[in-house]
Amino acid sequence: MSSGDLLNIQPTELKFPFELKKQSSCSLQLTNKTNEYVAFKVKTTNPKKYCVRPNTGIVLPGATCDVTVTMQAQKEAPQDMQCKDKFLLQSVTAPDGATGKDIAPEMFNKESGKVVEEFKLRVIYIPANPPSPVPEGSEEGSSPRASGVENGNPGTSLFDAVSRSLEEPKEKSEAWSMVSKLTEEKNSAVQQNQKLRQELELMRKEISKNRPGGVSFLFVVVVGLLGLLVGFLVKKS
Repeated sequence: MSSGDLLNIQPTELKFPFELKKQSSCSLQLTNKTNEYVAFKVKTTNPKKYCVRPNTGIVLPGATCDVTVTMQAQKEAPQDMQCKDKFLLQSVTAPDGATGKDIAPEMFNKESGKVVEEFKLRVIYIPANPPSPVPEGSEEGSSPRASGVENGNPGTSLFDAVSRSLEEPKEKSEAWSMVSKLTEEKNSAVQQNQKLRQELELMRKEISKNRPGGVSFLFVVVVGLLGLLVGFLVKKS
């Protein structure tokens, strides 16, 4: 804060967030330290580049006045983001009851015995979008644990990974058990089918020996029953 006999000025530097092709603004706060009316005037070395509102005014005793300085959109950035522009704020006591309409340029002329306070303010450009800090562990070769920190809950991904690793073997074990059981049942059915076919063939040969001239009704019934049983077992397998 700059402090004179008439005004306190805050801040003492005009800091503009700089972004190409966009306007930028900052504010000044002027506080009257006296019991008198104080007139002020703001001048700049580059008036086409800046707009000051208000650029003149009256600050009542003990009161505060806010001044907004707007920088016009710039087509290119200065080298090293350094700005040579300067502002000058002049202040002088004014008659009681004075208003902004009563301010005249000659009020700020330095005459004998007349006190005109002057404060120089420099311009500083600051990046409009400063780069965010890189969190630890985000560089190459960082610990794999860093990727598990999501939404502020570092244990979530790790827990999910462990759960999956425990569930997958269990699911695989159940699947293999089911496949093994079905395979055993199929093999058993095939073996029974083959055994029945062998028995049927033996019975057919035996009956053929005993009755070469024909097939008995009992043989037909037995063959039918065996056929039904074989079909049922094959269907089940």
